[in-house]
Amino acid sequence: QAQLVEAGGGLVQPGGSLRLSCAASGITFEQYGIGWFRQAPGKERVGVSCISSSGGQTSYRNAVKGRFTISRDNAKKMVYLQMDNLKPGDTANYYCAALLSPLSVQAQCANSQQDFWGQGTQVTVSS
Repeated sequence: QAQLVEAGGGLVQPGGSLRLSCAASGITFEQYGIGWFRQAPGKERVGVSCISSSGGQTSYRNAVKGRFTISRDNAKKMVYLQMDNLKPGDTANYYCAALLSPLSVQAQCANSQQDFWGQGTQVTVSS
């Protein structure tokens, strides 16, 4: 049974940092592209950052470029999202998602249709 479990969310002041993690089980992890998506209250879910199955390709939403870094460890079946210089606009519920053999990281992040989703972790940026 496929499962994605996020952790690392919380309350942080503007300018602070958080590191989200996504632990995968029940899938052949190295065959899946992994993406981080977020959904703020009253808004649609959007792609934040995606990473290819090998980790060699990444993509970022314009609003987070230069502040967020995605990485993965296939041996541990883990994906991470390092978030620095957080802003109030980053406040949202963050989800990780897995997609089998996506066409590209850009395509995965633009597509709400993923194979598996985690339950989400809340990130709140506020003073």
